[in-house]
Amino acid sequence: MSYTSLDDLRRTRLLLVDDDEVNLLLTAAALREHGFDVTEATSGVHALEQLQTCGCDMVVLDALMPGLDGFETCARLRAMAGYESLPVLMLTGLDDEASITRAYQVGATDFFVKSMQWSLLAGRLRYLMRSARTRQELERSKAKLARAQDLARMGSFEWHRKVPGGFTISAEGLRVFGRGPQERLDFIGVMRMVPAEDRHIFLRLLHDVLSHHSVLVTDLPLTLLDGRQRVVHIEAEPEFTDQGGVAGYTGILQDVTDRRQAEDRIRQLAHFDSLTGLPNRRQLIWRVERAIEQARRAGHQVGLLLIDLDRFKIINDTLGHTAGDELLIEVGHRLRSCVRHSDQIMEGVLEGLGGRSHRALEAVGRLGGDEFVALLPEITGEADAERVAQRVLESLREPIFVAGQECFVTASVGIAMFPRDGQSMADLLRNSDVAMYAVKSQGRNASAVYSPQLAGQGKQKLELETALHKALERNEIVLHYQPKIDVRSGAMIGAEALMRWRRGANLIPPADFIPLAEETGLIVPLSEWALKEAARQAKIWSLQFGFADAIAVNLPSRMFERSDLVEHIHQCVSAYGVPHRSIQLEITENNLMKDLQNVIPSLHRLNEVGVEISIDDFGTGYSSLAYLTTLPIGEVKIDRTFVRDLGITPQSSAVVTAIIALARALGLRVVAEGVETIRQMEVLHRLGCSLMQGYLFSRPLPAEELERWLTDVVMARSAAWMQQGPSVEQISI
Repeated sequence: MSYTSLDDLRRTRLLLVDDDEVNLLLTAAALREHGFDVTEATSGVHALEQLQTCGCDMVVLDALMPGLDGFETCARLRAMAGYESLPVLMLTGLDDEASITRAYQVGATDFFVKSMQWSLLAGRLRYLMRSARTRQELERSKAKLARAQDLARMGSFEWHRKVPGGFTISAEGLRVFGRGPQERLDFIGVMRMVPAEDRHIFLRLLHDVLSHHSVLVTDLPLTLLDGRQRVVHIEAEPEFTDQGGVAGYTGILQDVTDRRQAEDRIRQLAHFDSLTGLPNRRQLIWRVERAIEQARRAGHQVGLLLIDLDRFKIINDTLGHTAGDELLIEVGHRLRSCVRHSDQIMEGVLEGLGGRSHRALEAVGRLGGDEFVALLPEITGEADAERVAQRVLESLREPIFVAGQECFVTASVGIAMFPRDGQSMADLLRNSDVAMYAVKSQGRNASAVYSPQLAGQGKQKLELETALHKALERNEIVLHYQPKIDVRSGAMIGAEALMRWRRGANLIPPADFIPLAEETGLIVPLSEWALKEAARQAKIWSLQFGFADAIAVNLPSRMFERSDLVEHIHQCVSAYGVPHRSIQLEITENNLMKDLQNVIPSLHRLNEVGVEISIDDFGTGYSSLAYLTTLPIGEVKIDRTFVRDLGITPQSSAVVTAIIALARALGLRVVAEGVETIRQMEVLHRLGCSLMQGYLFSRPLPAEELERWLTDVVMARSAAWMQQGPSVEQISI
């Protein structure tokens, strides 16, 4: 039933028990008039039977009845399940204290002296019912609270200061400590479950709380009797006497183990790398900033080492990302051993560790990808940081086994120091990055300390890269042409197109920007432009002086990755109406062999449409000569390193002789590049190479200057090398 209003009281079901039938009839009639639903019983036995067959909200018992009297009936009723708190009013004609006492002893809720005052009896019953229902609601609320506390793993406790054994814990609180509701647990028993170190800290805190009559709020780690590790949150407030003194404390305790574990997990994810377990970027920034603050106050230096793995991408791409992750984990373990690593320093903890607390900040962390950072919060100079860097490099010398494969990994380490190289984390990280890239550019597997000169180089490179992105749009890229000469006839038999960058008033040579273009990927649009420009120039020269040879364009191996390379070249030559043979592609031997399997199909398709392939820098690479018999190559160019010592050392002549003989046997044309002296020209001609290219004949020239050179030098035959001519008799090898 729901008891929410006074109207509910008028529907109360009442069991009236009296052996006097007349009195039973009169009382029942009177109570019905007052709105009660009355069921009658003439004896105690009858009353107990009625209770089992039909329920009721309260019982009115006559105390004196033959056989089973009202006192015994009430006692038996209370022993029945579900009737422990049923309101029972004892009707008695006795007015002595002993009967009243006995009525309460057997479980009666109240008593009423028999009389004809029915209204007074009805009023007593109403308020008795209201009191019972209020009690029921309180019991329900108590049960709900106990259930909620149980679900929340929460309980309460009390401590009365001047009462022996005044420390008590509720049944719900006992469950928090792994005890049953009937077990006893005093303060000493609780302290025995606390680890010794934490116990001393808690007792000091408790002493301070009691001394200042303050609120107690803390988390207490426990080891329960069954060995489980738990964390209990405790909150308590003082209770004061009327005179203002502290009578004791009351509080709550809650098992917060799951919450603490979740918080620890969240903290771990927020501050530490999930793969290696090392501090992550956020934690590193916090540590470095704290280390800088301490160093600024104490006047010492801080070292920051940026560690970048060399060629990690090769392992990742070859063995897979899982193997890459395994390698990073092992690298993290090795780097961690190189410093006094601490995981326990978190925000809010550092201040309590004493004057040298900043030393605990020392750690290796993962910045991201294959980049790590080592923080040295107190060093005396560069030598300390360099020693740690050497330990890092030494730790990586041993092989690492991942995915069943033995791998060797090296690192490039850049070092920056506070306050010399920066006043903030951002400054130190940027400058250590500059030093690290200087190491990579010099061959990797080493360390370098930041210097302003390195920063200048890095800044210059960045500016150059930024300007190179816009060079094509601004028409700053131009082609210069170096002629190929047949020394037997003195005629130009082709030209090589070489890119130049006209940046303002300066002409930047390719050696200064081509490597940067290859690194940034800009070499692809630059090469596409060079092909179009060479086709355009071939058309102009064919109209001006009947040029029918080829213009050679240096092509990076990355261009051969394009599936539409043949179509692109076809579009270039078709746009200007020149044959495919007007374009010759030069590819260096190393680039050719780097990705040979992907290059071969493109070479064959280009050869089919009439585009000739020339191998540049021949003899300096690591190619297999067997491939020369199958590749569609029309020309090889003897590298300038062999030409330079011709006529001086017999070894150079032997190499050049072998290259010429090999090319002739394979039906390939041979061009010697880098010819700068008449002696070199004469020796090459003596050895059987008459096609040459070099400064002896002409430097790379803009198209219009090359046209004047043809008129003033070739047509006029005014050059010294033409006057000298290749004379076999003058050659001494």
